[in-house]
Amino acid sequence: LSGVGLGVLGAALAGPGWPAGAVAASAPAAARLGVEVTDAGGPGALVVGVHVPGPGFAAGLREGDLLLAFGATRVDSAADLARAVAGTRPGTEVRLTVRHRTGGYERLTAVPGILT
Repeated sequence: LSGVGLGVLGAALAGPGWPAGAVAASAPAAARLGVEVTDAGGPGALVVGVHVPGPGFAAGLREGDLLLAFGATRVDSAADLARAVAGTRPGTEVRLTVRHRTGGYERLTAVPGILT
């Protein structure tokens, strides 16, 4: 579903305590990058797992990569990355600055999506 943005989702509710046809709106779906990260002991978030398939994998992220920036946001920790991704609308292209485990730097384009 790369590049598809979904709006607010709703669910029809039925049963005791709910009027017929009631609809509960949930919060907009949060974006996910499809990676597991940890603090690196310095600037960046160290990728320790990549979901295949997933937005991070499609962008070129691999285990051992160090994420240094998510869009215009500098990433100093795993928590910084989590906040940046959570504040992104699913389907929005984001530039990532990455240092690969081989030492080379690269700018990748990711499209965070909704993982179920």
